[in-house]
Amino acid sequence: MPKIIIYTTPTCVYCKMAKAFFKEYNIAYEERDVAADATARDEMIKKSNQMGVPVIDIEGQIITGFDKNRLADLLSVK
Repeated sequence: MPKIIIYTTPTCVYCKMAKAFFKEYNIAYEERDVAADATARDEMIKKSNQMGVPVIDIEGQIITGFDKNRLADLLSVK
């Protein structure tokens, strides 16, 4: 399984949807709360060139927002 990092904030609805998607398919991920961790926020901005969440990094493939179809394609789930 690829390494997945999801950059989130506690109140982000789309972040919760992305995490629910990962849970539904038993996909392990590392969560980084950019509201509480300035280093993670800076890392997210450097990777995505934006401040919106979620930002999902799948082995260097950056997805901004919750794009269920793209996640399913990249992770080979249906």
